[in-house]
Amino acid sequence: MYDYLIVGSGLYGAVCARELTDLGKRCLVIEKRDHIAGNIYTKVVDEVCVHVYGAHIFHTDDQAIWDYVNRFAEFNNFINSPIANYRGEIYNLPFNMNTFSRMWKVATPEEARAIINEQRREVRGEPANLEEQAISLVGRDIYEKLIRDYTEKQWGKPCNELPAFIIRRLPVRFTYDNNYFNDRYQGIPVAGYTALVESMLKGIEVRCGVDYHEHKQELDGLAKQTIFTGQIDEYYGYRFGALEWRSLRFESETHAVENYQGVAVINYTDAEVAYTRSIEHKHFAFGTQPQTVVTREYPLAWKQGLDAYYPVNDDKNQQRFQRYAELSKQENSLVFGGRLGEYRYYDMDDAIKAALTTIDKVEG
Repeated sequence: MYDYLIVGSGLYGAVCARELTDLGKRCLVIEKRDHIAGNIYTKVVDEVCVHVYGAHIFHTDDQAIWDYVNRFAEFNNFINSPIANYRGEIYNLPFNMNTFSRMWKVATPEEARAIINEQRREVRGEPANLEEQAISLVGRDIYEKLIRDYTEKQWGKPCNELPAFIIRRLPVRFTYDNNYFNDRYQGIPVAGYTALVESMLKGIEVRCGVDYHEHKQELDGLAKQTIFTGQIDEYYGYRFGALEWRSLRFESETHAVENYQGVAVINYTDAEVAYTRSIEHKHFAFGTQPQTVVTREYPLAWKQGLDAYYPVNDDKNQQRFQRYAELSKQENSLVFGGRLGEYRYYDMDDAIKAALTTIDKVEG
């Protein structure tokens, strides 16, 4: 008999397993995929460490969390400085003085502020949707070139039908600083994220290729308690209806060149390009291989059978999730956690914090 069954070997599940094991609990981790590490899974393709499910850059302002992950892996000093490609025009991200200079031929923060403040005036009162929120932050020019089409591709809906909160934390700065994140700590595991999770799960029993729903009765009988990191609506058989997600499709190719696009991540912000991003993985690790691997991300509407990536946290879906959350309160030996279980987007540092909080609750 195990003390805990942990369903899912992503970052949240791996942290739970590590902490519980260190408390003397016997854990079994099961994973539906044929590999550990969830969406942060990395593997070597043509000598390049590839982020299989999209770019992941670890960043945090919490020293305790930074110290925690450094227990399990050595991190490099990669700084995320993506660029945007709008019909061949190149702009720096996040929106900063380099962006404004390219957009308007200005050189000072005062000039940039004046243009943005003038364009913001078209939005009066509290922004009612994402379009109004974006214009109120950076003006119409940047919205139309660098936000609108990219966002509509990503979410599959017009910006004036999307909630304002999606873009409320949009980074805007009036310095010539291309570092996307403001956090003190940033980097990528030198050996890849899979090695990080392997280190977390060292000495813990893990079974891959096991679908919990196909073996529920048998698995439930193996442990006193379960930590479930899958989709909460799927667990309950979609009895209140399926929660809405956005999914992704990836196309990767190897190029016989040392440097294909000159940067790890390019956002394609016009509607004519079907994909949202292209990722050249070797730049995450400052690679010098003679070849390179490039992946393009295509957003998709989620349906059963696809991987769920981004929750659509509008009012309708939040109300539906609350019904599942209320139902879960009746469970005595079951905890839902992580992005899928809590129907919320987590940065990696927040996923770790949430997992540590869960352990405090179940074992505190």
